[in-house]
Amino acid sequence: MRKQEFKKLIKNLPKKPGVMGRETLFNSAVLIPFVKIEGEYFILFQKRAKHIRQGGDICFPGGGFEVGVDKSFKQTALRETKEELGIKKKNIKIIGRLDTMVASFGAIIEPFIGLLNESAFQNMKIDENEVEKVVLVPLEYFKTHEPQEYNLRSEVKPYHIDEFGNKEVYLPVDELGLPEAYQKPWGHKKHKVYVYKYDGEVIWGMTAVILKDLLKRF
Repeated sequence: MRKQEFKKLIKNLPKKPGVMGRETLFNSAVLIPFVKIEGEYFILFQKRAKHIRQGGDICFPGGGFEVGVDKSFKQTALRETKEELGIKKKNIKIIGRLDTMVASFGAIIEPFIGLLNESAFQNMKIDENEVEKVVLVPLEYFKTHEPQEYNLRSEVKPYHIDEFGNKEVYLPVDELGLPEAYQKPWGHKKHKVYVYKYDGEVIWGMTAVILKDLLKRF
């Protein structure tokens, strides 16, 4: 390598750390909406419509970053909130954000924190094709109720046997000359799962992870 090429490398190094391989992952953003009612702060969640993917789950408003539409992840969060809850960005004050979350299944979530205009909240119009209902939880409830903790186990599989007994190879371990240990599923990693319960509803998954990170900052 010549000195000129090495200088090019230095010039092209990231100015600040990002997420390696971000372009291969599902990039998304969510809004953590706060609303102040009679002097008390609440967090607003939405319950996904039963007929859509992950139907029935409790989540924050948000969705995937749309190339050519969104100029930033903040814009993604605001756009999705408008589409799902009918609350315009002029009625949302973004007060900050949390760290980037990289989920184990290949998704990146950028969480933003917003304070909703109370009148806009009272007059919101949910998109029933996406949202069954909203769930409003007092902040104080989370500060006095710890989540239940469980574990999920995941593993990496180099192949899959379908229902007809056919073997679909994802990684040709033999052909590549990789160690024998990789001929079978590996990893066996346990993932912590947090579960909050409120008024008959269950908040878990990525939403609970984001919520727990938020709550530790109070």
